[in-house]
Amino acid sequence: MSATPLYTSGLLNSARWRRSSRSTGMNNCVETAVLGGGLLAVRDSKRADGPAVLFTGPAWHGFLVSVRADLGT
Repeated sequence: MSATPLYTSGLLNSARWRRSSRSTGMNNCVETAVLGGGLLAVRDSKRADGPAVLFTGPAWHGFLVSVRADLGT
């Protein structure tokens, strides 16, 4: 699995960010945005102007499979 760190750019500023449905009122969550070219951006909701990590579709799927396996779900 590979991910590319990327600081906020015009592409990320214009992205439509979605907050996790498991978010609390304390901003302790992640946000995701679907970008062009089949990429998904992920960032810390507390640092909207900070870095984001870009995943390809298969890399994001692999990440979720790994997390779910670790959680036993």
